[in-house]
Amino acid sequence: MDSQNQYCVSRPIYSTRAFEHVNEKQVRETKTIKERLRNSVKCSPKLIPQIIKKFFPILNWLPIYQLKQWLPGDIVAGVTTGMVCALQGLAYSLLVGVPPVYGLYAAFFPILTYFILGTSRHLSVGPFPVTCLMQGAVVLSLAPDELFLYHGNTTGVNGTATLVVNTTARDATRISIATSMTVLIGLFQVWFGMGVVQVGFLVRYLSDPLVGGFTTAAALQVVVSQLKLIFNVPTNNYNGILSLFYTIGDIFKNIKQTNMVDLIAAVLTIIVVMLVKEFNTKFQKKLPVPIPIEVIVTIIDSGVSYAMDLSTNYGAGIVRTIPRGFIPPRSPDVSLFSSFGGPSFSTGVVSYAIAISVAKVYAAKHELIVDGNQELIAFGISNIFCGCFSGFVATTALSRTAIQESTGGKTQVAGIISALMVLIVIVAVGPLLQPLQKVSYLQCKCVKILIQSCTIPQCIWVLTCLACIFLGLDVGLLTGVIFELGTVVIRTQFPTCSTLGNVPSTEIYKNMKDYKNIIECPGVKVFKCAAPIYFANIEYLRDQIKHTVGFNAVRVFKKRNKALKKIHQLIKKGKLKVTENGLVPVAPLGVDNEAFERERDPEQVEGGAQQEVNGGARPAAEVEVQVDWSSTLPVSVRIPKVNIHSLVMDFTAVSFLDVMAAKSLKLIIKEFMRIGVNVYLAGVILSDEIIMKMESMGFFDEVVNRGMLFISVHDAILYIKMETDSENSDDSMAEKIFSTIKTQEHGQAHWTSL
Repeated sequence: MDSQNQYCVSRPIYSTRAFEHVNEKQVRETKTIKERLRNSVKCSPKLIPQIIKKFFPILNWLPIYQLKQWLPGDIVAGVTTGMVCALQGLAYSLLVGVPPVYGLYAAFFPILTYFILGTSRHLSVGPFPVTCLMQGAVVLSLAPDELFLYHGNTTGVNGTATLVVNTTARDATRISIATSMTVLIGLFQVWFGMGVVQVGFLVRYLSDPLVGGFTTAAALQVVVSQLKLIFNVPTNNYNGILSLFYTIGDIFKNIKQTNMVDLIAAVLTIIVVMLVKEFNTKFQKKLPVPIPIEVIVTIIDSGVSYAMDLSTNYGAGIVRTIPRGFIPPRSPDVSLFSSFGGPSFSTGVVSYAIAISVAKVYAAKHELIVDGNQELIAFGISNIFCGCFSGFVATTALSRTAIQESTGGKTQVAGIISALMVLIVIVAVGPLLQPLQKVSYLQCKCVKILIQSCTIPQCIWVLTCLACIFLGLDVGLLTGVIFELGTVVIRTQFPTCSTLGNVPSTEIYKNMKDYKNIIECPGVKVFKCAAPIYFANIEYLRDQIKHTVGFNAVRVFKKRNKALKKIHQLIKKGKLKVTENGLVPVAPLGVDNEAFERERDPEQVEGGAQQEVNGGARPAAEVEVQVDWSSTLPVSVRIPKVNIHSLVMDFTAVSFLDVMAAKSLKLIIKEFMRIGVNVYLAGVILSDEIIMKMESMGFFDEVVNRGMLFISVHDAILYIKMETDSENSDDSMAEKIFSTIKTQEHGQAHWTSL
């Protein structure tokens, strides 16, 4: 090996006590919760500008805005994104169950507040199909068509009056529900334990597999909800368990009523949009701006629908009324809050999870910083503002954000420009989109599912997706979160444990099963647990230790006590005598000897009533008996062989130890020590948090003391080597490990690693 690729270390063998003494460990001050709260609310004149900039992030980037470099890109990105945002607002309004113009409001108002309060420079804020579908499920369940039926002027075939839906009253009720729910979502995000209380980290429990499974199921829900637009057939509104399948059943039940014009338009739209999207993706680097196929399809479809009067001549479904201008702001209906408190909370969590995940992707790409708690406050205030102006829940969409970033968007100035584009549609262009067929702005998603092996993340993805499909989005999301947390508990309950061996002539210790050239120190087992130790996994840890050492310490202890009892019986009867060479039979011991009676189940032995004999245990007696447990005994008690004298537990990866685990671990250590096996705990982390917890929990006593703690496995092994007999018969193998030990003149042991 090249000498330049080697390093040499020479230092004393450190136990944790010696290391703390030599390096003068400092006692860190621990602050109480009261002190932390007091410090968090402190304010001084110097901190006021920082606090203002924290809550208004626009003050951080607007003063340094580079007009020549950033403004052209922001203009192009804003115009392109604005056109897409307006069309998506129209589309997503159908998912919420409100008239299309309210989708334009949802695409406009949230941008204004996020421009001031948001920390991401690239997010395109507005409606998103998943959250719209969750909100729409609540709206349709509280205001179904059946509640607004009245007897019309026309009569049926048999002369009875026809029931007609009062669309005006229905839409007014649904708008009130949607806007009130949006305000409540904003309140949850800002006040109820998320933004202001600074616990935005809770959304981290929504892992990527969980969000992926949820959004896939939601995309399927979106497709099914728009199938009735493709076929233009009547369906009932369902919500909850199996609602997806009930909707599909209604569609196929009324499939004969399909409007062929809508079906043809939908198929052509899907084909054209998918082909152009694929083209944009394939030639992304060569195209200065992605082809705005949604805008092109909208213009063409509106022109064809208006010219051919598809609604009158063929009964095609169109947008119909898009009024100009805005509706005056109004306060939410507080009396409705109790009707959708749970769904509002889950929708708020999902909307924030989607937004922050997209924001972090682009922040990492452009080396920027996103404040998770400030994002939660920004979206909360945006939803409150949007709800008061008749919009519905806002988050972000990956497609819009990708367009805004890829077309040159640098800051939220692009967002303001996109809001201006939506404003133009609201005040001027809206009526021109009235002939637009509903199927022409169908949102399509192609979901590719690849499961190569049954790993835990994939199980989370599959179960969340299936739960959302069968149980509904809100219950399915809760099911996915519970299952995800359950997998974390299971993985810590059954942690990875291994037996370590030494890489010759180094201080490196690796899993014995992973490498061929590593060796074990004779008489020593190194056991590693790669997880926190707590009440749920301590028994599993005990079993793994038994598997590592190859015997049960409790059973060995009981068997030895049973053998000692029989030996003392033989000594009292004069059939055995104690000599310098050990136990010598006075007369031949045959099968008739009572010491060779049939072995029974081990007796329950009180540990406190026994005394240790040469590392073992013996009952109180007048004769001192030295027993070599590795030799053949003069009694017929089958005692498990103990081939080790030391056990090293590598706690390097152990970051937590609770009270129950500490008590059980202490008991395990004593079980080994009473049969002559010394136990040592090794790991750098022991020098800090865990060792202080051990002291506070009364872990140490006269038997289990701090002298068994070492800062590394190699320190413990070298200490064991110094304590063992230098004339061990297996010393030749041990030399491979300990050939680098040096003993200086003053007797201090050092180790050198090559």
